Amino acid sequence: MNNTSSTTTTVDVATMRMRPAHYLVIFTCSLGQIIGTALATIVGIVIPLMQIVGHPELSAGMQGLIGCANLIGIAVGSPVFGRIADRYGYLGVFRLCPTLILMAAVVSVLVPSLPVLLVCLFVMGFGIGGEYSLDSGYTSELMPARLRSVMVGVVKAGCALGNIAAAGLCYAILSGGLAPSHWSTLMWIIAGIAALMLLTRVHFAQSPMWLLEKGRTAEAQAAVEKLLGKDVRISPADMPAPQPAAATESTWSFIRHNFSRVVLSGIPWACEGLGVYGIGVFLPVLVASLGLDHFTAAMPPVEHVAKSVEITLWISCIILPGFVSGLLLLRRAGKVSLQSWGFFLSCAALVVLLFSYQLQWAAWITIGAFMAFELFLNMGPHLVTFVLPAAIFPVDHRAQGAGIAACLGKVGAVLGVFFMPMLLHAGGMHLVLIVSAAVMLLGGLITSIVGHKVENEMKK
Repeated sequence: MNNTSSTTTTVDVATMRMRPAHYLVIFTCSLGQIIGTALATIVGIVIPLMQIVGHPELSAGMQGLIGCANLIGIAVGSPVFGRIADRYGYLGVFRLCPTLILMAAVVSVLVPSLPVLLVCLFVMGFGIGGEYSLDSGYTSELMPARLRSVMVGVVKAGCALGNIAAAGLCYAILSGGLAPSHWSTLMWIIAGIAALMLLTRVHFAQSPMWLLEKGRTAEAQAAVEKLLGKDVRISPADMPAPQPAAATESTWSFIRHNFSRVVLSGIPWACEGLGVYGIGVFLPVLVASLGLDHFTAAMPPVEHVAKSVEITLWISCIILPGFVSGLLLLRRAGKVSLQSWGFFLSCAALVVLLFSYQLQWAAWITIGAFMAFELFLNMGPHLVTFVLPAAIFPVDHRAQGAGIAACLGKVGAVLGVFFMPMLLHAGGMHLVLIVSAAVMLLGGLITSIVGHKVENEMKK
């Protein structure tokens, strides 16, 4: 197929080849994933810094509240922005979300107090929730049909870059001599990413598929041309059948009518949330609890945090290979199978980690088991839970379905983050690893059982 700029030759969205404009869309959408995990990583570093300063109010419960404040925002923002986007269009929400995140990040830097931090984290999470409702939808509809699931996965893989970039920048800042009392300085990283997000969306366009669903064909064509090129056309086959009642259906009615799909897209996402956020947010703390940072009594506390962050950085580097492996396996293995096995193998890695910690095996075995957990978690559940909503919900309900799935996922993440320091306080790493392994097993079982049911429904 010819992709030249000839005025007489046109290409179809669904069948065209990838071009630079596609990669610009992917970059724009992936920034939402990057900022989500970057914020979680930074929060996990801010908490021990605040403890060094001497906040007496930082009990295990308060640490959990700080860790999950942005996740509560995501859980609220995902369904709210999903419904708004389905009704009024994607573009306004796509620009509003980074604006909210930027404003909250700047306020958290300028007013460094615990109450303000909690409010700002919630607002930032609220904006990130909107991102999770839209980035998969934009990506799916603008990519060639044969690559849609893979490219949605590529966008999701951006979260690995968020972990690595945030951990790397925080380590550099801590190594440069950041005083623990200046913990709020780390939020400039979030402000910078949010500003970049906003800039990339100034000249973006409305969702073409949303416009088509509303019967605004000419505007949809103009949006496609703006995003992908003047020679790109929308095929009539891409136009969804209009369903006027879809936008007014209540959330509870939607869940009743799509129960199996909501369970498949949401409950395993909640289980995955414990691994990604419950363990991810407190990764520097867990590294210290495992004794991997080789802390000595003479070492200043801030260096202790910096060493834990350094090890966190190395563990986080396995996240990206996990996503790449998942993308390579996605089309061959299938979404349900890949997610199921990812959960089961993550559970097995945590069991090995538990035995290594309990029996005091060599440090390389402990680190290897931890890295294996991150590899399998991101190869399967962390990738597929993001891809599933766009694949199983129809276009007229896509943002709402993705929003509900993200909401359920973040409820699981909130519970995981909130109770993680309590589990650590009550039973140490033994209890943390046992509970985490059980949750991974549950996610695999639900995916396997409900996933095959949904696949059979979609074939009918």
